[in-house]
Amino acid sequence: MENVVKAGIFGVCIGDALGVPVEFKMREDLKRLPVTGYLEFMSWNQPKGTWSDDSSLTLCIADVLTKGYDLEKIGQSFVKWNKYGHWTAHGRLFDIGGTTRHSIARLIKGESARFSGNIFEEDNGNGSLMRTLPLAFYLKDEVDIEKLYQTVKEVSAITHGHFRSVFACFIYVIFTIELIKGKSRKEAYTHMQKIALEYSEIQGFNLKEIELFHRVLKNDISTYSEEEIKSGGYVLHSLEASLWCFLNSETYAEAVLKAVNLGEDTDTTGAITGGIAGIYYGFENIPEDWVSDLVRKEDIEVLCEKLQKKLMT
Repeated sequence: MENVVKAGIFGVCIGDALGVPVEFKMREDLKRLPVTGYLEFMSWNQPKGTWSDDSSLTLCIADVLTKGYDLEKIGQSFVKWNKYGHWTAHGRLFDIGGTTRHSIARLIKGESARFSGNIFEEDNGNGSLMRTLPLAFYLKDEVDIEKLYQTVKEVSAITHGHFRSVFACFIYVIFTIELIKGKSRKEAYTHMQKIALEYSEIQGFNLKEIELFHRVLKNDISTYSEEEIKSGGYVLHSLEASLWCFLNSETYAEAVLKAVNLGEDTDTTGAITGGIAGIYYGFENIPEDWVSDLVRKEDIEVLCEKLQKKLMT
C-alpha cells in the first residue's frame, strides 16, 4: 500500500491537532459549537495545526523504527522529548499525562525501558494507546502472534504496564494491521475480535479483565448509541470511542470530527481515531488544508518516507 505510513502518521497528528484547542470541553458545549476544522489558542493557547504529546510520542516511536526496533532507544527518545522537546510541535512540551511523567522520570534516573512503566490498575489512562500506531507498520508481517503481543506489551509498558493498557494496544494494533492488509472495516473488526479472543483463551488471561473488553470483543461497538460512548482519558473508553467513531463514519474528516466532538480528551480520541481512519481512507482523502496547516508537516513527511522505505518494502 503506497503512502500507508504517511496516511496513518498524518492521520494521528491531524486528529490530535483538531482536538488540542477544545481538550476538556464537554460534549454538550461541542454540540452547540462543533469543531469543523482547526481552531487556535483556546485550551492550550497554541497556534492552529499544533499537535500534542499523542503525536510527539507516536513520532518518537516512528523515528526509532526507521533504524529498526530497539526498546531502549524508544525509551530514550521519550526522555529526549520530555527533557529537550524532541519531536514537539514548537520545541517544548506542553502536555504530559501523570503515568507517562512518572515512568519517564524512572528512565531519566537510569531504569531500563523494560521496567519503567506503572503497573497498577489506576495506571490505565490512554497514554500508551495513543502512540501505538507505528507498531502496526512494524508488525504487519509478523505471523507469530506471541511475538506480536510481546512487542506491543514491551512498548506499552515503557509507561503503561498494566494488562488492560497492553491488551487495548494489542487490539488496536491487530485491527490496524487488518486495515493495512486491505480488509474492509467489518472484516477487519470481526477478524480482530477472533484473533484477540482466541489468543486470550490460549494464554489463559484473567477473565475479569477480558470481560471488561466485551463491548469491543464480544459485541459490536459500532451499534451502541453515542450516549453509551465515553470519551475521557481511561484507556478502555478511548479504545471504544475511537473504534465507534471510525466504524460509524464514511470519510476521514467525518471520523476525526466525530471523535473530537465527543468532548473531554478530544486530542487523544482524535489521534487514535485519526490513525486508523487515515490508513483506511488513504492520505489523498485527508482534507488538503488540514495537511498544509499542520505544524512541522515537512519534518513529518520526511520521517514517514523513511519509515515507509524501511518497513513497507
